[in-house]
Amino acid sequence: MSIKTAMMFPGQGSQSVGMGRELADSFPAAREIFARADEALGRPLSKLCWEGPEEELKLTVNTQPALYACSAAALAVLAGEGIEPSIVTGHSLGEYSALYAAGVFDFETGLKLVQARGKAMFEAGQARPGTMAALLQLEGDQVNEICQKASAKGCVVPANWNSPGQIVVSGDPDAVAEAVRLAVEAGSRRSVMLPVSGAFHSPLVEPAVKVMEPELAGARMQAPKCQFVANVSAELVSDVDLIRKGLADQIVSCVRWSDSIQTMVRAGAQTFVEVGSGKVLSGLLKRIDKALTGVPFGTPADLAAVKQALGLN
Repeated sequence: MSIKTAMMFPGQGSQSVGMGRELADSFPAAREIFARADEALGRPLSKLCWEGPEEELKLTVNTQPALYACSAAALAVLAGEGIEPSIVTGHSLGEYSALYAAGVFDFETGLKLVQARGKAMFEAGQARPGTMAALLQLEGDQVNEICQKASAKGCVVPANWNSPGQIVVSGDPDAVAEAVRLAVEAGSRRSVMLPVSGAFHSPLVEPAVKVMEPELAGARMQAPKCQFVANVSAELVSDVDLIRKGLADQIVSCVRWSDSIQTMVRAGAQTFVEVGSGKVLSGLLKRIDKALTGVPFGTPADLAAVKQALGLN
């Protein structure tokens, strides 16, 4: 393929009831992925993706394997059309989907890891209640200063550098609420608390790292077959030990999404395909760089646009 195809994989917040159903109805390869997920987990994950209820799908323990399976199903359809990634990255949970796409582990290994991760993060959130908030229309320096001031009320840190003007913070509820107040004071008209079950990507969920380290150590992995950009460093990583470490560190570290996209551009990425549920990452892409093209692929109707963007029509 002449165009360097970048694939991005969504994380929590991109889920919706019905996701993956049309792909499974239209493509045997997608249907097979969902069947394998149901078998590996010993429960009807596909039914939860396709029929809900939404309240259950939104639970971290369910959302993470559901989004991973949905991305893998979409990936299987693209592979069947001869569309393979040159470079991959994923947002938080999506990093596991990206590593599966890069051939670092097989589908079942990744699924069991994300199920363990979802459970560990949910339990850490229950043990030490925390929350997250999106601070909009502010610069990175302003957010750092706000977190520093709000830390008088508890732990609060930047959790996702999503795009210029969209930074998510995470920590103790009082400290996060104070960060939102200070953000509004600093001129942000649209800073909001997020409906999450824990202070993800902050020191508050450290117990989840302790759970995941042995899980990651025991998982069979190999070097990626295409370029892979990691969340924590926003750099190209190919060493398997560093990939394992990055997946553990990522739980309590900031997702450097904007920097990761810039790394992909420097590596030659030209067209970005968002693989799986939703259009969140395609939206962020335009905020990071208006010149970049992002094409979501989560339904059969999206395939023509993906092919057109890649010059395959």
